[in-house]
Amino acid sequence: MDTGTERTDAEVISRMHGHPELFAIIFDRYYSAIHGYAARRLGRDLADDVAAETFLVALNKWQRYDTRHHSAQPWLFGIASKLIAGHRRSEARRYQALARAAQVTTPDPDSVDGPADRVAVRLDARAVRGRLAAALAQIAPADREVLLLVAWVDLSCEEVAVALEIPAGTVRSRLHRARKRLRTALGGADPTATGEDSQ
Repeated sequence: MDTGTERTDAEVISRMHGHPELFAIIFDRYYSAIHGYAARRLGRDLADDVAAETFLVALNKWQRYDTRHHSAQPWLFGIASKLIAGHRRSEARRYQALARAAQVTTPDPDSVDGPADRVAVRLDARAVRGRLAAALAQIAPADREVLLLVAWVDLSCEEVAVALEIPAGTVRSRLHRARKRLRTALGGADPTATGEDSQ
């Protein structure tokens, strides 16, 4: 079987007529990334289902793929995003649980073995993660989707537009709103800032 090591995703998909087994190349290229993203959004148990269903949907709809796009990554993350949207309540509960976990009384640094600096870093990270989770829970789902595709998947605004099938201007507006809410919630900090911000 062709390994597809030097072929773009569009080339692999366009060669699937009569060779559906070539889809394994796309699966191998992106399964870990799709699963990781779903796990960050929904937790590991639901991520298994979302990742599997993402590739099932993609396999069933591969003939609709627009081969003008060399990378299938935005297309696959668009499918995953739609599936994740079906679990919005689970995602909101996850962020709320992370926020609550950060508020749980942490051990006194003097009672923990190991260097005090390491303990302080861990406590700071837990506090920031909790505030970030609480802030994410408060962002409108459509805005949060754009923010996380840019920040966690590293898609450009144009790739997010392809993934979500919305105009790039809408992506930029949603990203701006989401980041504004984050900065407000985190006292001016924006842990999601990327190179896209300078554009």
